[in-house]
Amino acid sequence: MTRAWLLALALLLAGCDQNMDVQPRYSEYGRAPLFRGSVLRKAPAGVVDRNALAEQAAVRNKPPLNAALLERGQQRFDIFCSPCHGANGDGNGFVVERGMPSPTSYHAERLRNEEDQHFFDVITNGYGAMFSYGARVSPRDRWAIVAYIRALQLSRHGSIDDVPADERGKLLEQR
Repeated sequence: MTRAWLLALALLLAGCDQNMDVQPRYSEYGRAPLFRGSVLRKAPAGVVDRNALAEQAAVRNKPPLNAALLERGQQRFDIFCSPCHGANGDGNGFVVERGMPSPTSYHAERLRNEEDQHFFDVITNGYGAMFSYGARVSPRDRWAIVAYIRALQLSRHGSIDDVPADERGKLLEQR
C-alpha cells in the first residue's frame, strides 16, 4: 500500500512543471497595463547609483602619470583607438582603409594644443563620426589613453630640450 502511494505521489509530482522559462512575463521594452506604460520603470527621485560617486571622482581626478598608466593607455589605445586612428595616431587605421572617414591625426597642431580634458570628453561622448566610448572604457582607462596620446604626440614633436639634463648627455653620446 505504501508503495502505491509513493508511486502515485511520484507521478503527481512528475506532472508539475516548475520551469520558469515558460511562465508568463513581460518583455523589457513592452507595454504593461499594470504600470500604465512601459515595463521599465524610472528610478525614484534622489536615488544614486552605488558606483556613481566613485565614477564621478575618477572622471574629475586625473591619475598621476607613471609607467604603469602609460602601459595601460597603450593597451587600451591599441584595442579601442588604433582601428581608426592607427597605431601611431596618424588617422590611418585599418577601418579608414576600408572606406570610413579618416579622423584627424593626433599630431596636428590643433590637437597638440588641446587640453587633456578635450580628449577625455571626446572618448566619453564621441565626436563627429566617432561614437561614444563612455560605456565601454572606464574613466581611469580614458585618462590612461589620454596620457598615451600625449606620449605619441611627444614622441614625434619633442625636442632635446624636453629631455631632463642628466638624460640629455646619454642621448647626445649615442649620436
